[in-house]
Amino acid sequence: MAKERRRAVLELLQRPGNARCADCGAPDPDWASYTLGVFICLSCSGIHRNIPQVSKVKSVRLDAWEEAQVEFMASHGNDAARARFESKVPSFYYRPTPSDCQLLREQWIRAKYERQEFIYPEKQEPYSAGYREGFLWKRGRDNGQFLSRKFVLTEREGALKYFNRNDAKEPKAVMKIEHLNATFQPAKIGHPHGLQVTYLKDNSTRNIFIYHEDGKEIVDWFNALRAARFHYLQVAFPGAGDADVSGGPALVPKLSRNYLKEGYMEKTGPKQTEGFRKRWFTMDDRRLMYFKDPLDAFARGEVFIGSKESGYTVLHGFPPSTQGHHWPHGITIVTPDRKFLFACETESDQREWVAAFQKAVDRPMLPQEYAVEAHFKHKP
Repeated sequence: MAKERRRAVLELLQRPGNARCADCGAPDPDWASYTLGVFICLSCSGIHRNIPQVSKVKSVRLDAWEEAQVEFMASHGNDAARARFESKVPSFYYRPTPSDCQLLREQWIRAKYERQEFIYPEKQEPYSAGYREGFLWKRGRDNGQFLSRKFVLTEREGALKYFNRNDAKEPKAVMKIEHLNATFQPAKIGHPHGLQVTYLKDNSTRNIFIYHEDGKEIVDWFNALRAARFHYLQVAFPGAGDADVSGGPALVPKLSRNYLKEGYMEKTGPKQTEGFRKRWFTMDDRRLMYFKDPLDAFARGEVFIGSKESGYTVLHGFPPSTQGHHWPHGITIVTPDRKFLFACETESDQREWVAAFQKAVDRPMLPQEYAVEAHFKHKP
């Protein structure tokens, strides 16, 4: 009898809507919340365990199932839960994927089931109001200490500002929503709620690193920034639908983007006569930036990577006469102006970097990217 009930639950997994985790979309979920009626992956099941007042979980394959629980799962399922708990998710709200950090997935699950934010839109006020202010811990540019700073996001002014003192009249920095990006970087920042915000200043990228002790607070900030970008893009590109702006067809930049690749490589200067130096590299869309330290505020230099139609090529290895590199696995990027040489420590690093560069080179350039290329300062 117990085997039959387990087989019945396994059969429910074959329904089209149940083939992926209800929360992050990971394939082949083998856990279930028998109080919500959803099938979820192992990773999300751990988050559900932390909200036992809302969700109780079981393994589909290992645990014993009662008849009533099987019937409940049969009459619910992922599609039904989505129709109920996700009926009013704003277009700009970030839906996590299996590769996203724990915090984003946890707050999405809590927002859905515990706080029911997507059933009652009035609960979305913290990130949909168009204005937000509060205190965040910000890493100092020079000393690396995190200090409490007041931040103000105002959609009307199209800007995120921060102030060095609570009573300061003038902000220390004004970051235009138009050029702003935010991405969670817990490992790099050394805090599970660490958020990296970048913006353009004089056509160079500036990084700031922030966190809040409360996970809901920092994720609300993240979604408020996406909301502000969404509304800016709706005005800037009136013909684009919600899906375009949220990251459908590449008509419009995305609301926020994760980096294509980050890590250490060695590089040499433009004349390729000096030795190679180890640097931290970040590939952000078509900008390849390099830093002495991963948490530097400004890049030491940036390289624009255009498309093959514009004369950009990525090659495995170095030109024959290259010397001075400690790491053996070379990459050459050919641009219309010059060649850039990079060295990777391992073959798998080299493979991943080449794939990231190739992706950019294979993609035709958008009209606005030609303007970026024209402005681009090739720093040595």
